[in-house]
Amino acid sequence: MQEEYDGVRVLVGPHRGAYPHANSLLVRGTAESLVVDPSLSLVTDPPPADAVLVSHAHEDHIAGLAGYDAPVRVHRADLDALRSRESMVAGLGLPPEAVPAVDRMLRDEFHVHGRPDAQGFDDGTVFDLGGRTVTVVHLPGHTAGHSGFLVEPDGFLFVADIDLTSFGPYYGDPGSSLDAFEASMRRCREIDARWYGTSHQKGVIEGAAEFRRRLDAFEEVVRKRDTALLGLLSEPRTVEDIVGHRLVYRPHVEAPHVEPVERRTAVRHLDRLTRAGLVTEVEAGRYRASR
Repeated sequence: MQEEYDGVRVLVGPHRGAYPHANSLLVRGTAESLVVDPSLSLVTDPPPADAVLVSHAHEDHIAGLAGYDAPVRVHRADLDALRSRESMVAGLGLPPEAVPAVDRMLRDEFHVHGRPDAQGFDDGTVFDLGGRTVTVVHLPGHTAGHSGFLVEPDGFLFVADIDLTSFGPYYGDPGSSLDAFEASMRRCREIDARWYGTSHQKGVIEGAAEFRRRLDAFEEVVRKRDTALLGLLSEPRTVEDIVGHRLVYRPHVEAPHVEPVERRTAVRHLDRLTRAGLVTEVEAGRYRASR
């Protein structure tokens, strides 16, 4: 399915881009065109483009990349992961026994083979397509290089995996950052656009006021995790105790990445709550709410 927003065509993935799918963009100017985040739905029939931009080096955003011989660009902080599947897998922080299976999944289900020819871009880099520009908006936190793209004169801001879903912000990879994710959400809030495009499920939101309302609900998930953690810490607990209770995934979800993601998420919340004076390490490796 395709949706048109002036010069921006949204190539909507199955189930509104729910993982393992994602939404892609096709942006055309008078001189050139580019594709943003070629997903699984572009594997069999990739639309022609002069260049490919990748918001970040996660498998669901690059599954259709093999269909393009055109130049590929991603933020410098995610460049190694895009150039090499080995680097991408290593960046997930998986337990060693899970690495072979995940590597096969990326290869066989997401067609990830690495793009050693990929080049980097920086915050503020402008791609001039002729009568239409695409400007990089660095939005780290989900990954170190996670970026959005502002298309002008259309006023279309693609915010990628600041996706406004009820799952909430994901900052559980080794290269993720809770502080950076929150700063990126603040930056999105400050950009007045006509349309805001997401990678998954929520599609395109029209108007800054509606976008900010939905961003409020998305951000609230982070605060709910803080609250849940403080409730758990009414008595001293270790990180492993917190991992067992889960801040991110529901209890029935089982996958190799779940435990390490839960651990990294717990540690990031513990660090910020400790800095705020709300949590105290009462003894080595055991934490308790301060009040």
